[in-house]
Amino acid sequence: MNNRESTTNFAPAPRPARLTDGHPASRSAVQTDFLLALSLVGDTAVIMLALMAGFWIRFKSGLVPFFSSEETHPALGDYLTLFVVGTGFLLLAFAYLGLYEQAVLLRLRRVGDIILRGCVFWLFAYLGLSLGLHFDPQISRLYVLISFMVCILSLLVWRNLFHRVLHVESLARLLRQRVLFVGWTGEAQRVLSAMLNDSSRPYQPVGFVPPPGGSAECQPPESLPMLGTYEVLDGIVARREVDIVVLAERSMSPAATIKLTDLCEREYVRFKVIPSYFQILASSLHLENISGVPILGATDLPLNRAVNRSLKRCVDVLGGCVGLVLSSPIIAFFSFLVYLESPGPFFYRQRRTGRNGAEFDIIKIRSMKLDAETAGAQWALKDDPRRLRIGAFMRKWNIDETPQFWNVLKGEMSLVGPRPERPELIENFKQTIPHYNARHASKPGITGWAQVNGLRGNTSLEERVRYDLYYLENWTLWLDFQIMFLTFFRRDNAY
Repeated sequence: MNNRESTTNFAPAPRPARLTDGHPASRSAVQTDFLLALSLVGDTAVIMLALMAGFWIRFKSGLVPFFSSEETHPALGDYLTLFVVGTGFLLLAFAYLGLYEQAVLLRLRRVGDIILRGCVFWLFAYLGLSLGLHFDPQISRLYVLISFMVCILSLLVWRNLFHRVLHVESLARLLRQRVLFVGWTGEAQRVLSAMLNDSSRPYQPVGFVPPPGGSAECQPPESLPMLGTYEVLDGIVARREVDIVVLAERSMSPAATIKLTDLCEREYVRFKVIPSYFQILASSLHLENISGVPILGATDLPLNRAVNRSLKRCVDVLGGCVGLVLSSPIIAFFSFLVYLESPGPFFYRQRRTGRNGAEFDIIKIRSMKLDAETAGAQWALKDDPRRLRIGAFMRKWNIDETPQFWNVLKGEMSLVGPRPERPELIENFKQTIPHYNARHASKPGITGWAQVNGLRGNTSLEERVRYDLYYLENWTLWLDFQIMFLTFFRRDNAY
């Protein structure tokens, strides 16, 4: 046996069982379960009260008129069954979406997202029931719509207050998951930075342990202490009450990795691996069977599925039509201002690369001088001297991009996606920027996840590609709607 493998025999660490009664980890688990149960009870009460409030607004308040003389005022008891069924149905939707899990408790944004999705699903389900089935009394569709809005507002307010209580340090400490790194790489540094920059602080990095042999690929920051050698990892896990062990080391032998997973299993610790060999499409890695044999591999991206592309295209056509109609007066006005400042064509066509490398001509309102690119393709810079005076305003508010609704209707672009780039620039980028061409797996967009996070103009291409790939791996219609909404409020680096 070589030296590396011989170091995998962990030194025993005499101590009480990790989850015995009275052990701190046991008490922490009980308290966490209590907080999860409290969130469930609170949601139940808020939903029930919201449905009753919707009933009062619709039938008793006089704020909503009856539209037919034949309509009667139902009694509260007539809707009692609907209150109970509606509450149970919505709680099941929340549970299915993962609302009642420890990892979600500290994440207010995630909680809000689940509440919105669950309520929207509840709305359409109840409207469908009211149309397809006969109830006695018949469900008022206006009542369902009012209750939907009251539920969302009430749940968001309650959860915001609950979130503030959970972030009291004595409670937040119980909910944070303590993370120990084994080995250290550049990818581990990115994981650590993401943990520390997460405003919800759901994770608490406690330190790192060098790999077998004692030499990590690179050194972690001074703020992350080395807790000991790999040989005494068993004792370190016990003393530090670790919840998650993250393996970052690429050179670990299979035998050492198996012993590490066995240790985590014995100590009720979750084992994670940073997929260093899968620097692209890592979030789509899944375990699947090939003739009964488990294989780890990247599954199809969401937009590789025909049904998802069809849904996205329907939204694009509808949004493109509405956008083109609403923006036509704006396009005409600013085109006139461009012509007054710089006589000549007010539309600007430029060759760009789209899905799977297909090229097309993007359309913009010209925001720069006519001779802006006589020296060839260049990045737009802050305070760019080539820019027109009116061009600075248009680029800040994305007005120059409005003609691209026509590109969307033609099927060359989407409302949301990675921004398209010039073919001559891509020839260099695909050689120097890892995974750059992978962003062409979908149609480019008028706006995108990288853009609403400030990654446009003269910013890091590597970071932009990472955000574009995140979008492709995690695409949903809901994410598209979020990005479109954020486009109106986030204009960092728009020049």
